[in-house]
Amino acid sequence: MSSPHNYNQQMIEQYRATGGRVNFPGPLLLLTTTGAKSGQQRTVPVAYSRDGDHLVIIASKGGAPTNPDWYYNLVAHPIVTVELGTETFQARATQVEGAERDRLYAQHAALMPGFAEYQRKTTRNIPVILLTRLG
Repeated sequence: MSSPHNYNQQMIEQYRATGGRVNFPGPLLLLTTTGAKSGQQRTVPVAYSRDGDHLVIIASKGGAPTNPDWYYNLVAHPIVTVELGTETFQARATQVEGAERDRLYAQHAALMPGFAEYQRKTTRNIPVILLTRLG
């Protein structure tokens, strides 16, 4: 069985080679963050939904008890690079709290029901992040 890193790397390569057309059960973007500790650029595929002009991403890690590494990177360095299909742009990542977080999470889970299960699997309040295009 391949590691999550290998799976992600294959997904990233396929995404870039096909302009974002990958075999995934929902919309996917590539998120490049700056490492919180290393300062190195890290790219991961992330499911997204839309809310007006914003992209919504969820730091679910499949319902694991801890947040994904990319979450800590964007908290430390909120300016990120987004690859959406064939388009690449910079965005500001902002964590959403309270009722707005709950609304966006429910909206995201309605499109991709696995996210409702992820929240049920963990005691942590899974972070919801808005990506706002810069420029």
